[in-house]
This record gives sequence, C-alpha cells and structure tokens, in this order.
Amino acid sequence: MSSILFRLGRFSFRHKWWVIAAWIGALAAVLVGVGALQPKFSQDFELPGTDGGTAMTQMQDYFPAINEQQSQSNTTVFVAADDGLAKHSSQIDALVADLAKLPDVVNTPEAPLANPLTIAEKAPAAASQVIGDQGRVGRISVHQTINIQDLTADDKKELKDILERHRVDGLQVEAQGGAMNAQEQGGTAEIASLGLAFVIMIVAFGVLVAAFIPLITAIVGVGITFMLVTLAADFISINVSATGIIMMLGIAVSIDYALFIVSRYRSEVHRGGDRADAAGRAVGTAGSAVVFAGLTVMIAVAALAVIGLPFITQMGLGAALAVFVAVFSALTFIPALLGAFGRFAFAGRIPWIKNAEENEASNPMGVRFGRTIVKRPLPFIVAGLAVLALAAIPIKGLQLGLSMDSDDQVAAHELATKGFGAGIGGELFVVVHTDKGTVDTAAATAISEIKTLPNVVLPEQISWMGNGGDPKNPNANANTALIVVTPNSSPSSTETHDLVEKIRDLSPSIEAKGAEIHVGGQTAIMSDLSAKLDKAFIPYLLVVVGLAFLIMIGVFRSIWVPLIGTLGFVFSVLATFGITSWIFTDGAFGLIAHPKPLLSFLPIFLVGVVFGLAMDYQVFLVTRMREEFMHGMNAKDAIIAGYRHGARVVTTAAIIMICVFASFMLGPDTTTKMMGFALAIAVFFDAFIIRMMVVPAVIAMLGDRAWGLPKWLDKVVIDFDIEGSKVRDLGVPAEPAPVSVGKAD
Repeated sequence: MSSILFRLGRFSFRHKWWVIAAWIGALAAVLVGVGALQPKFSQDFELPGTDGGTAMTQMQDYFPAINEQQSQSNTTVFVAADDGLAKHSSQIDALVADLAKLPDVVNTPEAPLANPLTIAEKAPAAASQVIGDQGRVGRISVHQTINIQDLTADDKKELKDILERHRVDGLQVEAQGGAMNAQEQGGTAEIASLGLAFVIMIVAFGVLVAAFIPLITAIVGVGITFMLVTLAADFISINVSATGIIMMLGIAVSIDYALFIVSRYRSEVHRGGDRADAAGRAVGTAGSAVVFAGLTVMIAVAALAVIGLPFITQMGLGAALAVFVAVFSALTFIPALLGAFGRFAFAGRIPWIKNAEENEASNPMGVRFGRTIVKRPLPFIVAGLAVLALAAIPIKGLQLGLSMDSDDQVAAHELATKGFGAGIGGELFVVVHTDKGTVDTAAATAISEIKTLPNVVLPEQISWMGNGGDPKNPNANANTALIVVTPNSSPSSTETHDLVEKIRDLSPSIEAKGAEIHVGGQTAIMSDLSAKLDKAFIPYLLVVVGLAFLIMIGVFRSIWVPLIGTLGFVFSVLATFGITSWIFTDGAFGLIAHPKPLLSFLPIFLVGVVFGLAMDYQVFLVTRMREEFMHGMNAKDAIIAGYRHGARVVTTAAIIMICVFASFMLGPDTTTKMMGFALAIAVFFDAFIIRMMVVPAVIAMLGDRAWGLPKWLDKVVIDFDIEGSKVRDLGVPAEPAPVSVGKAD
C-alpha cells in the first residue's frame, strides 16, 4: 500500500494546480447545491421498531391535524409572582398583547392566546391547567404556524425581548419549547478552535506558512462534508443533532492528519532529493499511518449503525464521512498545497521557537521523557493507571437522561414544576387502535385502567379523542383514540418510566377488546431509547473493539501492542465517564450552571469516537517505534527514537484536538457542550496518559517480545507495510551512515 500512496502523493505534488482546483471546485459545487435546494435538518427523534415509534407513526396516520400542530412552534410562557398573579393582571394582559404580535400566531377559541386568569374565570374546570401554586404561577400557550425546522435565531430573540420587557414589578416571565428551541447562530466554537489550532501549529513548526496548510485543508474538507450532509437532508430525514459531531470530529482529524503529513514531509525534504519524491515518501510513510488511523475511526463511528437508532446512525455515518474526507485530503490536498508553496512552505521562521525541526543531535524534552520511561517503566504504569482509576470513581453516581433544553429554559422548567408538577411538558400520548370496527369500548377500558395507576396527574379528568369524520363529534365511528396522560414525576425519572411500562402492560386487556395500545411522546421515546441503547451496548462494543483489534494486529504485526492499546482504552474511557459525570451531573467546580444527567446516548457514542481517536495516537506514535525496530534498533532504543520523531507532533496533534473539542463548550447547545467536554477530556487521558506514557512503558518491559506474531498467525496476516519500508529511500541520494539517536541507559 505504501507504494500506491507514494505515487499518489508525488502525483498530487506535481499536478498541484489540478488537484487544488478539484478540491475548491468540489466545495463550490456543494455550496451551489445547498443554496439552490435550501434543505433543512429534522428536529424529530424517530425510533422505528419500538412501541413509542409505533405510537408516533399511528398519530401521523390517524391524527394528521394533531401531528401537524406538533410539528409547528408551540411555546409555553410561564408567569409567576410571589404576591399572586391577580395583582399583576394588567401586566399579564400587556404581555399577552405583545405575544400576539409574534409572526403567524394562532388565537382561536380552540387555541386561545389569553391571560390565564381570564381563562380560569371563564372556564373554572380548566383553571388547574393554566393556574397553579395557589394562584402564583400561570401558563400561557403560544402557538405559531411556523414549522419548528424553520425557526431562526431571530425568532428566538424576538420572543426573548418580549419576555425581558415584561419582567418588571415582581413579575417573573420565562418560556420553554417552541421558539426557545430555535438554533442560535453558530460559528464561535469553529472560529475559536481554528484560531487556537493555528497558534499551536506555529509553535510546532516554528514557522508561519506551514501552519496555514492544515487550516486550509480543514476548512475545505469540513466544508465539503457539512454541505454534503446538508444536501442529503433534502432527500432523507437527518436530525440536526448529527451536525455537531461532524464539525467537531471533522475539524480535529483534518488538522491532525495534515499535521502528520506536513511534519513528515519536512523531515523528508531534509534528507535531500526532489521535493516531489519527498512528498511521495511523506504520504507513503506517514500517509499509511493516516489511512489506518482513519480507517479505525471510521469503523468505530460507522458501527454506531448497529444500534438501529436513526439519529445515532446519522451521527456515526456523518462522522465517518468527515474522517474519510480528512484522510483523502491529507493524501492529496496536502501534497498539492506543499507543491504550490514550494520552497516557501517553511518560510517565516520564528527564531525563538526551539526544536521545531527534527535533529538527531538535539536532546528535546520528548527524548528525555522517553529515556526516563524506558529506564523505569513500572512507576509510570502504576502512576498512570492510578490517576485514571481515581478519575473513574464518580462513575458510581452516573445518571443518564435526555434533556435537550438549553440553559435559558431552565427557569421556565422550574416554574412549570412548581406550578403544575414535574411531568408538565412530558406528557404521554397513548394511542389505542383497532381494525375491527370502532374503538369506543377499548378506549373506555384503557381510560378506566389508567385512572387506577399511580403517578398520574388529575386522573379524573382523563378523556379520549377519536379520529371520526365528524368534526363536531370526532369520537363517533372512530377506529383510533388518543389519550393524553401527564405524569406527576419528571420525564427522566424512574417513576415516569415505570408509568410508561404499566400503561403498556394493559395490552392484554385492550387486545381482549379487539384493539392495540401503544405509548408515544418524547418521554416514552426517551424511555425506549435508553432500553435500546442498553441492549445494543455490548454488541456494539464487541463489533468496534473486535474489528479494530484485528486491524491493529495487521498494522503492528503484534499481539501484545494491540492488546495493550485496547486495555488502555478501557481505563481512559472509564475515567472520562467519571470526570464528565462529576462535572455535568454533580456540578463540580461550578463549571456548569445547571447540572443535569449525562445524555443517554453519550456513553455508547463516546466509546466509538474515543476508541477511534485512541487508536489514532497508537498508530502515529507506535508505528514509528516499530519502524525503527524493524530497521535494526533494539526495542528500548526504538522507543526513544519513536519519541524523538513522534513525541512533538503527537503532543501537538493531541493538544489541537483537545482545543477543538473544548472550544465547542462555548456554544449555547447543551448537547454539544457535553460532547465537547467529554471528547476533550477523553483525548487528554488517552493521548497523554495511555499512549504517551503507559503503552511505551509496557512495551519497554516486554522488550523485543512486544514485536512479533506466532508463526502460524504471521503467515495469514497481510503485511500492510505501515512503516513504508518500500518507499523509505525512494529518491533519496546516497548519504553517509546516519547519526545515532542515542542509546537507552
């Protein structure tokens, strides 16, 4: 494979302008496509094959009007006053008048936009639905005929401005859902991450020009990936949550892979010969590592499809596409840009940055650290694993949930709980359907049994609505009934989950009436989501770790090195779960203003992404150690040589990736914040403790035994030539014997 990559790198270098034009042309083409089609991402969670998914499908089929209303903006505004709402009635009237001026607001007898005090006075039976906490909390429903996918940051700002104007004289005004869920203007995290990466690469290269090259490829590559995914949203439903990881992972791996190629190219140029051959050797050696590292990440994230959840599959496939583009960019776009810059690629030297170039005679910090590890490996192994074990301790309090509310909706949620119970906004949609006549008897049976269940708000007021053809009497001749049940407990609580299952357990008595019963709504779907994730976790882990382990055997031609790397991953991911839970759920250090459970899909997603990234650094650092070992060094000297050639670039790559992920905590979206932090701390643990410390220390203890396969396995494992031995000296002029890299003590 290294020979093919050598030719690809040399071709891209020599035909630089055609290659660059192809990449820029591809970006322009997808931008034009997005501009012409104006596709939009979905905000719905679909769970096909689950009870909740069946309920939502039946709602779409038999209650299209209700389903259409659910797809539109429904904002709930809460008002509260310690001295009672009655003393603020005129203020609330003014608030309602301003809310009515929002675009496309619906104000009809069926969906009134009115002062809750007025509604309670005109319809005492409905008072408990709009007035709570003994008259101190009120609820105002604002329905707009704007599809939730069409809401913009301006819609949210307009609503928030109205709320702010009416927070006077002791009246608290908050809002939840609807326009409050509009996606705010992004870009801050991306700009910050690219800026930080540029500064770090200046330090790594010691020059200005070369530091620009990875940024150019990252911007173009991620732009193409994001636009391709956006275009796909015009043909298939793609959830907006899939976009965050595409941006995070795409930027991070694009810069990292480019960094490895550019660094290797610099060292190959110093060996002499034609620059095109140097680019070929860089792609044939470091590019081989990039290919296998990228393949490992792609397997890890694409394997998320085995879970069977559409939005997680979309995340995984989108992330895999981003990694594929990053790999292809590193193999073609990078050498083309190096060819375009020519001898100026490493111009703009910054004199006060030392050891920016590999120098066999120097003694940089990485080499000194490697010698220390090789000399005393056991203390480093014990210390590294002890740190990770301590970090993992908070995992015992791990809580999972799926609260998609942003921080500016927390106050509204608290008012909702105070006035109307923790279950408000987490209603269960119970669907009873029959293909054998009318649903009357089955619906009545369902209601009578639901009323006896614990944890139900106002069970005496529960009723059903049918899909009959008469608008004045929809329950007549209906074959489907919709029953809305509000729990007393919060959507993510165990009590609510139990209520969902108890309603589903009514199925035998409903089937006896010739019908079927299903429970939907976001709360029920999240319950199904958790159950499906729990069931899929072990199979997913086996698929990812198993396939990647086999690939690592081929890459390193060793049993011990892949085994050490895999076990190290277990330690780093447990530590990541522990620290993330400590910060986001326990509220450690006050970094999160509103602590909450970890996202229910975070553990399984984190396992996939972190395992892929872990193998990245395993490949980039350890392949250089194996390369030197295969060219005659003993195991310990090869480790030191690996640090000499790889420590600086791997450290730089890890810091860049940490900065990229951490910068996404600047965004307003809680999901992205949590994922950004978890990925950043995971890279820190795995790159600096496991890959840079524990793995080399264990290899040092194993010595030459670390490199080798049983004879029977060596015969069947393909030689991928990950070290690029076939192209190592292509185009290099004859030279004297190499300078020693320094021996292990």
